[in-house]
Amino acid sequence: MPAAHVSRVRALYRRILLLHRVLPPDLKALGDQYVKDEFRKHKTVGSAEAQRFLQEWEAYAAVLWQQANENRQNSTEKACFGTALPEEKLNDFRDEQIGQLQELMQEATKPNRQFSITESGKPKS
Repeated sequence: MPAAHVSRVRALYRRILLLHRVLPPDLKALGDQYVKDEFRKHKTVGSAEAQRFLQEWEAYAAVLWQQANENRQNSTEKACFGTALPEEKLNDFRDEQIGQLQELMQEATKPNRQFSITESGKPKS
């Protein structure tokens, strides 16, 4: 792969992980793991799929950046992240992607997380 492509992928990956710092801790942990898994899975895809992959993640980063700024400006209201998935995009997904999306939604909306987040420096109770 050309060095410019690798550089673009790494920069996007870092930008997304930095943007995740504004998310609530449980969503940050979930999002970070999802991003790491997805970028790892797509290391060896073809050129066309790599382009689409980058476009979608760049759009995600742009939306998250915009929502983070809006939430910062409206600090008195509860932070809100995410967008509705248009049906035409959903129709483009493979069955595997639909299943993955379903699992992600279930994990993100669970009342009791399967993982525990503790801040460093504070003793565990």
